[in-house]
Amino acid sequence: MLPLVLASSSPYRRELLERLRLPFTWSAPAIDESRHPEEGAEQLVRRLAEEKARALITTHPNHLIIGSDQVAILGDQILGKPHNFQRARDQLMAASGTHVTFLTGLALLNSASNTCQVGCVPFTVHFRQLDEARIGRYLEAEHPYDCAGSFKAEGLGVSLFSATEGSDATSLVGLPLIRLVDMLLAEGVQIP
Repeated sequence: MLPLVLASSSPYRRELLERLRLPFTWSAPAIDESRHPEEGAEQLVRRLAEEKARALITTHPNHLIIGSDQVAILGDQILGKPHNFQRARDQLMAASGTHVTFLTGLALLNSASNTCQVGCVPFTVHFRQLDEARIGRYLEAEHPYDCAGSFKAEGLGVSLFSATEGSDATSLVGLPLIRLVDMLLAEGVQIP
């Protein structure tokens, strides 16, 4: 098996990948994550996932490189990482009583053969009716300012949901393991 490397500095993605019990390393890719004009959300996450993987090709020859990127969509608006309390509060107020769809782009690049599998996994979260006080308490408790959509599904954020729908709950955290296993199996990786 070629060595596995995760093109990410995200501790959330590392924790997810550890579930597969495969040895891996990680490295943060240096790419411009700006959205191109007229680029749709799915095209954006697919492109960024592949660009993150390709950014490591010269430093990791003969590797399987995993790239991933995620956006949250509310109506026709792409929600990014809020980075602060006010923007997180605004995102959660806008999501109250409605749903947000997360699109997670995933790429597995074989740097030896230069072949790349790319996919996109959707997952939808339905939010409870939320008031400012509840949102404030949540944000003070969890500080999800580095998370698209302003919540941590693996933590207290689940208390904000009324329902979820999708084929792979790990995609909500940022690395769709079910799709990744399919890609790794296609590369001949033996998974316990």
